[in-house]
Amino acid sequence: FEAFLVLRGIKTLSLRMKKHNENAQKIAEYLEAHPAVSWVKYPGLKSHPQHEIAKKQMNGFSGIISFELKGGLAAGKRMMNSVKIAQLAVSLGGVESLIQHPASMTHAGMPKELREQAGISDGLVRISVGIEDVDELIADLDQSMK
Repeated sequence: FEAFLVLRGIKTLSLRMKKHNENAQKIAEYLEAHPAVSWVKYPGLKSHPQHEIAKKQMNGFSGIISFELKGGLAAGKRMMNSVKIAQLAVSLGGVESLIQHPASMTHAGMPKELREQAGISDGLVRISVGIEDVDELIADLDQSMK
Protein backbone atom coordinates (compact mmCIF):
# COMPACT_ATOMS: atom_id res chain seq x y z
CA PHE A 1 0.00 0.00 0.00
CA GLU A 2 2.85 2.40 0.81
CA ALA A 3 4.33 1.88 -2.67
CA PHE A 4 0.95 2.76 -4.17
CA LEU A 5 0.88 6.01 -2.19
CA VAL A 6 4.44 6.87 -3.23
CA LEU A 7 3.62 6.27 -6.90
CA ARG A 8 0.46 8.30 -6.59
CA GLY A 9 2.37 11.19 -5.00
CA ILE A 10 5.10 11.13 -7.64
CA LYS A 11 2.51 11.64 -10.37
CA THR A 12 1.61 15.08 -8.98
CA LEU A 13 5.05 16.07 -7.66
CA SER A 14 5.88 18.47 -10.50
CA LEU A 15 2.52 20.25 -10.13
CA ARG A 16 2.98 20.59 -6.37
CA MET A 17 6.55 21.86 -6.70
CA LYS A 18 5.48 24.42 -9.30
CA LYS A 19 2.84 25.74 -6.87
CA HIS A 20 5.33 25.74 -3.94
CA ASN A 21 7.76 27.79 -6.04
CA GLU A 22 5.13 30.24 -7.31
CA ASN A 23 3.67 30.81 -3.85
CA ALA A 24 7.07 31.20 -2.19
CA GLN A 25 8.21 33.75 -4.79
CA LYS A 26 5.11 35.89 -4.26
CA ILE A 27 5.35 35.64 -0.47
CA ALA A 28 9.07 36.47 -0.48
CA GLU A 29 8.41 39.56 -2.61
CA TYR A 30 5.58 40.60 -0.28
CA LEU A 31 7.76 40.13 2.81
CA GLU A 32 10.70 42.01 1.29
CA ALA A 33 8.47 45.07 0.85
CA HIS A 34 6.83 44.83 4.30
CA PRO A 35 7.87 47.51 6.82
CA ALA A 36 7.91 45.03 9.74
CA VAL A 37 10.55 42.86 8.01
CA SER A 38 14.30 43.60 8.20
CA TRP A 39 15.44 41.15 5.55
CA VAL A 40 14.31 38.12 3.53
CA LYS A 41 16.43 35.17 2.40
CA TYR A 42 14.98 33.47 -0.65
CA PRO A 43 17.07 32.57 -3.71
CA GLY A 44 14.33 33.79 -6.06
CA LEU A 45 14.83 37.39 -4.92
CA LYS A 46 17.32 39.55 -6.80
CA SER A 47 18.55 40.76 -3.41
CA HIS A 48 19.69 37.24 -2.46
CA PRO A 49 23.51 37.00 -2.65
CA GLN A 50 23.39 33.77 -4.67
CA HIS A 51 20.44 34.71 -6.91
CA GLU A 52 22.41 34.49 -10.17
CA ILE A 53 23.89 31.12 -9.21
CA ALA A 54 20.44 29.84 -8.19
CA LYS A 55 19.00 30.90 -11.56
CA LYS A 56 21.60 28.73 -13.30
CA GLN A 57 21.41 25.74 -10.98
CA MET A 58 17.76 25.53 -10.00
CA ASN A 59 14.50 24.87 -11.77
CA GLY A 60 12.42 27.00 -9.39
CA PHE A 61 13.71 28.45 -6.15
CA SER A 62 12.01 26.16 -3.58
CA GLY A 63 9.31 26.81 -1.04
CA ILE A 64 11.53 27.74 1.91
CA ILE A 65 11.81 31.36 3.08
CA SER A 66 13.70 32.83 6.04
CA PHE A 67 13.10 36.38 7.21
CA GLU A 68 13.64 38.59 10.22
CA LEU A 69 10.95 40.58 11.98
CA LYS A 70 12.06 43.99 13.23
CA GLY A 71 10.30 43.49 16.56
CA GLY A 72 12.54 40.60 17.63
CA LEU A 73 11.36 37.94 20.07
CA ALA A 74 8.04 39.63 20.88
CA ALA A 75 7.17 40.07 17.19
CA GLY A 76 8.07 36.45 16.44
CA LYS A 77 5.93 35.12 19.28
CA ARG A 78 3.07 37.42 18.27
CA MET A 79 3.23 36.12 14.71
CA MET A 80 3.23 32.49 15.88
CA ASN A 81 0.18 33.18 18.04
CA SER A 82 -1.64 35.01 15.23
CA VAL A 83 -1.18 32.96 12.05
CA LYS A 84 -4.25 30.96 11.13
CA ILE A 85 -3.38 29.12 7.91
CA ALA A 86 0.26 28.14 8.33
CA GLN A 87 0.76 25.44 10.94
CA LEU A 88 3.35 25.83 13.68
CA ALA A 89 5.76 23.01 12.93
CA VAL A 90 9.40 22.41 12.09
CA SER A 91 8.89 19.65 9.54
CA LEU A 92 9.28 20.31 5.83
CA GLY A 93 8.00 18.78 2.61
CA GLY A 94 4.21 18.67 2.94
CA VAL A 95 1.61 20.53 0.90
CA GLU A 96 0.57 22.61 3.92
CA SER A 97 2.36 25.82 4.85
CA LEU A 98 4.44 25.45 7.99
CA ILE A 99 5.94 28.27 10.01
CA GLN A 100 8.39 28.37 12.87
CA HIS A 101 10.11 30.88 15.11
CA PRO A 102 13.38 29.19 16.13
CA ALA A 103 14.09 31.50 19.10
CA SER A 104 10.87 30.45 20.82
CA MET A 105 10.54 26.94 19.40
CA THR A 106 13.44 24.73 18.27
CA HIS A 107 16.21 26.79 19.87
CA ALA A 108 14.36 28.18 22.90
CA GLY A 109 16.62 26.31 25.32
CA MET A 110 19.78 27.72 23.78
CA PRO A 111 21.29 30.87 25.32
CA LYS A 112 20.69 33.98 23.21
CA GLU A 113 24.43 34.55 22.66
CA LEU A 114 24.89 31.04 21.23
CA ARG A 115 21.76 31.37 19.08
CA GLU A 116 23.06 34.63 17.63
CA GLN A 117 26.48 33.08 16.97
CA ALA A 118 24.63 30.39 15.02
CA GLY A 119 22.76 33.03 13.00
CA ILE A 120 19.47 32.56 14.84
CA SER A 121 18.25 36.02 15.80
CA ASP A 122 15.25 36.69 18.03
CA GLY A 123 13.23 37.86 15.02
CA LEU A 124 14.10 34.99 12.66
CA VAL A 125 11.09 33.23 11.13
CA ARG A 126 11.13 30.33 8.69
CA ILE A 127 8.31 29.32 6.41
CA SER A 128 7.87 26.20 4.33
CA VAL A 129 5.32 27.56 1.86
CA GLY A 130 2.51 25.21 0.92
CA ILE A 131 0.16 25.07 -2.03
CA GLU A 132 -2.75 26.92 -0.44
CA ASP A 133 -4.16 30.04 -2.08
CA VAL A 134 -1.28 32.54 -2.06
CA ASP A 135 -3.50 35.57 -1.48
CA GLU A 136 -4.93 33.91 1.64
CA LEU A 137 -1.43 33.09 2.88
CA ILE A 138 -0.27 36.67 2.34
CA ALA A 139 -3.37 38.05 4.09
CA ASP A 140 -2.69 35.70 7.02
CA LEU A 141 0.94 36.81 7.29
CA ASP A 142 -0.13 40.43 6.99
CA GLN A 143 -2.63 40.23 9.85
CA SER A 144 -0.05 38.44 12.01
CA MET A 145 2.40 41.34 11.69
CA LYS A 146 -0.03 44.05 12.85
